[in-house]
Amino acid sequence: MGDHKEQPLRVGAAVRRRRRALELTLAVVAERSGLSVPFLSQIENERARPSRSSLEKVADALRTTAVELLAAADPACSVDVVHAEGPEPGCEPRMRSLVRGHHQMHAQEFTGDHDAGREFQYRNDQLMYVADGAVDVEAEGRAYRLGRGDTLYLTGGVRHRWRATVADTRVVVVAVAEHIEAVQDRPRQ
Repeated sequence: MGDHKEQPLRVGAAVRRRRRALELTLAVVAERSGLSVPFLSQIENERARPSRSSLEKVADALRTTAVELLAAADPACSVDVVHAEGPEPGCEPRMRSLVRGHHQMHAQEFTGDHDAGREFQYRNDQLMYVADGAVDVEAEGRAYRLGRGDTLYLTGGVRHRWRATVADTRVVVVAVAEHIEAVQDRPRQ
């Protein structure tokens, strides 16, 4: 119960994302697939479920496969619970995903420290929240010290690294998923 894999998939969102990524109009996809614009619009808006044959035609028009579109589809359920795990002995650094599946948002919880020398740069925006402990963050050449309850918002493309400065630090990072084109690529200055 509550497992998103039990729910039907919403392939329309995957079709729309792929079409927009290729910068195609519904009319172009309709011409390539032999399907009507109204039908394609209904698929994208989850008002119609394509047959296997229709999905393959759409996939061909989008230069992908039906399998890929289904893999990128959103689960139809809107609620999924990820239960907390018990603390591990020795308090080794660890990371766990707080959102399962292929969604528009990713969230991860980091406990303890991690490779402080590793630099991150995400395509889309992200938010870092310090649930417990403290971290030092270096972003675009500036240093920030965050304590319990503090947040740091980073726009897409910002290079950064961070490290825990207190034992048992817990950091939650929430980000727009990389497969979403939420932020246009910004030219580096």
